[in-house]
Amino acid sequence: MSSPTPSEPVDQHLARALAELGGARDSGALERPVRASSALTGHRALELFDDQIGSRQLDLAARWLRAQGKGFYTIGSAGHEGNAAVAAALRPTDPALLHYRSGAFYLARARQAGHAQAREDVMRGVCAAASEPIAGGRHKVFGHAELAVIPQTSTIASHLPRAVGVAFAIERAKKLGVRSPWPADAIVVTSFGDASANHSTATGAIHTACHCAHQHLPLPVLFVCEDNGLGISVATPHGWIRAAYGSRDHLRFFEANGCELAEAFEVAQAAATYVRETRRPAFLHLRTVRFMGHAGSDAEVTYRSPAEIRADYARDPILATARLLVSAGVATGAELAERYAREEREVRAIALAAAGEPQLASAAEVMAPLAPRDDVRVAERVARTVGTSEARARMHDGRLPEDEGPLTLSLAINRALADALAADPRTLIFGEDVGRKGGVYGLTKGLLKRAGAGRVFDTLLDEQSILGLALGSAVSGFLPIAEIQYLAYLHNAEDQLRGEAATLRYFSNGQYTNPMVVRIAGYGYQKGFGGHFHNDDSVAVLRDIPGLVIASPARPDDAAAMLRTCLATASENGSVCVFLEPIALYHSRDLHTEGDAAWLAPYVPPSRWAEAHVPLGSARLYPADRTPALTIVTSGNGLFMSLRVQRRLATEGLFVDVLDLRWLAPLPIADVLAHASRTHRVLCVDETRRTGGIAETVMAALLDRGFDGKLARVASADSFIPLGDAARLVLLDEPTIERAVRALAAR
Repeated sequence: MSSPTPSEPVDQHLARALAELGGARDSGALERPVRASSALTGHRALELFDDQIGSRQLDLAARWLRAQGKGFYTIGSAGHEGNAAVAAALRPTDPALLHYRSGAFYLARARQAGHAQAREDVMRGVCAAASEPIAGGRHKVFGHAELAVIPQTSTIASHLPRAVGVAFAIERAKKLGVRSPWPADAIVVTSFGDASANHSTATGAIHTACHCAHQHLPLPVLFVCEDNGLGISVATPHGWIRAAYGSRDHLRFFEANGCELAEAFEVAQAAATYVRETRRPAFLHLRTVRFMGHAGSDAEVTYRSPAEIRADYARDPILATARLLVSAGVATGAELAERYAREEREVRAIALAAAGEPQLASAAEVMAPLAPRDDVRVAERVARTVGTSEARARMHDGRLPEDEGPLTLSLAINRALADALAADPRTLIFGEDVGRKGGVYGLTKGLLKRAGAGRVFDTLLDEQSILGLALGSAVSGFLPIAEIQYLAYLHNAEDQLRGEAATLRYFSNGQYTNPMVVRIAGYGYQKGFGGHFHNDDSVAVLRDIPGLVIASPARPDDAAAMLRTCLATASENGSVCVFLEPIALYHSRDLHTEGDAAWLAPYVPPSRWAEAHVPLGSARLYPADRTPALTIVTSGNGLFMSLRVQRRLATEGLFVDVLDLRWLAPLPIADVLAHASRTHRVLCVDETRRTGGIAETVMAALLDRGFDGKLARVASADSFIPLGDAARLVLLDEPTIERAVRALAAR
């Protein structure tokens, strides 16, 4: 590597300016406030100065390493070092969800907690070293389980809904007596930039916090907007943040110059105290400055003049802190310049060491935290997670479901939800309309009355906030079951699953998880209702999320058992589960003929839950009465149609097996291959779309594993689902399935 010499103009300017400050040291200044009426002592200010210069040198070293091909991340915190004051105003046990310019906050939090390796943490992240303590070399994030810093990779404030959820969970845990990883008087801090403050995710999360406060629900969250005036190259209009957030009802607004340490500390302390004492949300607007562009690849000179860039040097927060220390007699300019130079030497040595550390060396290592599975422990939890007889009787209003007789799909899910509430006090059920109404289709009917509003409750209509509440409560000791009313409604919020839920375990190397189940009513075939937003068969957005569990039950008995499996794998493995429910089958009773009740199933009593357990990634076979000519592989509404086709063709002497996938992830490929090998002909019956549907993956997986039989598929069209009878023109139907079976059998 080349020698570490100052290469950034801001660095050269700061080194000169520090040396020119002069001043004289006062031996008593360390114990005195740095200015009148301030709670910030000289000693604490000097520590924060060290955290600020440590953060700056980490940024410079990251760029130096990148120039040598040894570093992989250059989005820095230069100019935002005033956020060290925010850390100083909080407790090290207050959960923090930070954006990517939080280097000084992280160092200050580490100092508070007595963690001496914070600089090494950051540099190992920059170098993608496998020894990095939070992400294990998978990403450069600010996070540490012992520092209550929950890692975020967010660039557009997508972590704010989770922050609101954590704040909600702190208070709900106290109310319900559920054990939480956070102290009862903790507050949540979450930081983001001025450009991100415009994103729908940020505005929705802040709106949700105000919505809660309006209802007198305690929500101790401090939103910290670090306003450097730029969103990469786009300037934020002067005064916009105050105009947007400065006069919101139920949101106390605080504002400070983030480049002036004492002011930032005092205002942050006032904001933190307000949130801690009132348990209400607050917004802290910190005016900052940005140095060295957005990242190493950002040529700032293409959109800012050299004069503009140089003018910002006078606002350097490190220089401002140095002036404060000199004026208070804590140190001289020469001493601070030497401190800065020493920090450079130490950080460059740390950088060199980090650059030599091993990185992840195999795909298995990279993927290890994604979706660990312990099927034995999941099965054991299913069998033992049963409420007491008294709790079950209360939650089922005196009539146990196993005594009711055969149930519909909707009733089976309702009874399984009641059992989940009876068995585990951590369980929460929430979403739009799930409370008093009992769900759009009645699936949560009666649960509010029996479990109480602390555990079953309605939310505002915002899918990002519903999922954020699940994310925050899940990382805070609860087992949430969140409902999204329709699959089409998920699409405006799917990044909460993709970018936040599924990545937490991965980017924390398993140290943080968000065990949760998201129930979604989906698929097509609603007769006489809906159109696109109530009939949606697009599952591709879910199926490519690494580690996500996707259950797709069609039968009542499978639904109850698979919900128990999802809750168990969430508890044991920290899994994020999506439970896709076919709306059109909710209230179905008959399969082949009117009155046959063949789509009903009895509710299995807890004594038989172990034998009725549906393991992750296991299919269900509906065998032919005689030797089958082929195997139909299907799921959801496709199962209903395929079983009807199976019966009709059997009367003609054409016999087929029907295999219900049940799980869309992990896909039961071993079961599919085993049954396909029996008939050597496979027809994939896919109610979702031809492009991005299930059949594509099933067929590819069979070919990958050497299947040499005949393959065919039928699927719904690549179309949105229209209103009325026109829906039948694009959705897969039974005649199409029947023709495909005949054609494949004849090949």
